[in-house]
Amino acid sequence: MNVLPQSERPLDGLVVIDFSQFLSGPLCGLRLADLGARVIKVERPGVGDLCRHLYLTDTEIDGDNSLFHAINRNKESVTADLRNPDDRAALVALLKTADVMIQNFRPGVIERQGFGFEDVCAINPRIVYGSISGYGEDGPWKDLPGQDLLAQARSGLLWLTGSAGDPPMPMGLAVADMLAGNALAQGILAALVGRGIHGKGALVQTSLFEAMIDFQFEVLSTHLNDGQRLPERSAVNGAHAYLGAPYGVYETLDGHLALAMTPSLQTLAELLGLKGLEQYYGDPSAMIKERDAIKTLLAEQLATRTTADWLAVLQPADIWCSEILDWAGMRASDAYKLLDLEQTITRNGTVRLDMLRPPLRINRATLKSGKAAPELGQDNDHVLAPLTPQTAV
Repeated sequence: MNVLPQSERPLDGLVVIDFSQFLSGPLCGLRLADLGARVIKVERPGVGDLCRHLYLTDTEIDGDNSLFHAINRNKESVTADLRNPDDRAALVALLKTADVMIQNFRPGVIERQGFGFEDVCAINPRIVYGSISGYGEDGPWKDLPGQDLLAQARSGLLWLTGSAGDPPMPMGLAVADMLAGNALAQGILAALVGRGIHGKGALVQTSLFEAMIDFQFEVLSTHLNDGQRLPERSAVNGAHAYLGAPYGVYETLDGHLALAMTPSLQTLAELLGLKGLEQYYGDPSAMIKERDAIKTLLAEQLATRTTADWLAVLQPADIWCSEILDWAGMRASDAYKLLDLEQTITRNGTVRLDMLRPPLRINRATLKSGKAAPELGQDNDHVLAPLTPQTAV
């Protein structure tokens, strides 16, 4: 696929000052950078974003870990000691030129440093100020660590996931961080559109907790309007607490099959050659009321043939189903290849990194970028030096 030139990206010319670290805030900055914004990452001298040293595996790439490279590519890095008057003056001058500021410290931390919303608004009234906390700026949880697993735990997601009888089950991803980062990016973009209409900046706030609640808005809306009854997870191959049979993941003779929607239970049973479900035909409520009994019989039958055999029978009949792919299988698929989802970028002209592109296409072109994550403070000279009598280090 073609790559959209920088000059045609919708945020080309926009300046973002990013004080955030770890995953949620930097992910927001990454989304803006891929859309064309110039994102300048502010880090502590000698230490930098702690995410530089948060290793997911034993893979180190040019002095930083793979996670840091993934979420901080396409950005610049400057270092500033907030206790140093010259560094603070340089940051104030930089914020005067900015369109957006991002931060994700615990409530009160950035304010004590003199870069809270009111402080920054006094510097630049037109700025859009984006903030991510763990649980909001007030209340009994505001000072608790805003960490992904803990936000998942408090949101109900761990309790909701899995089959009845399973222990609480976290997702295999930092989903709270990623959803909060994407939510903040959405809010910042909306505030920028608003500024274009009325000329005013804005404070955009979200939290890991709010992002996790919003992630569950579909099922929570049901809960709030059906007498606040708690859903019962399926005891057999649970995949969604509110959906009836056959929804779930089933073992086959050589693997697994995901089974979602079907025109009717009778159609599915006949395609599978399955007897014993006739009593439930014509009763849509049975798919919920007798969910576990139905899924038990389905599981026994699906285990008798291979995944490929079942797909050949079910897909032509418009039964919604899928094989279960690992990453190797997914990457080998034609669907994955045709979307051109991977890119290779370089750091210091020699270090090659394989990365994923953003999930958007604009004017039929991707938003790939060859710019790698910055080394700590690599942009001090051309960003901060002109703004202060001495180079901020």
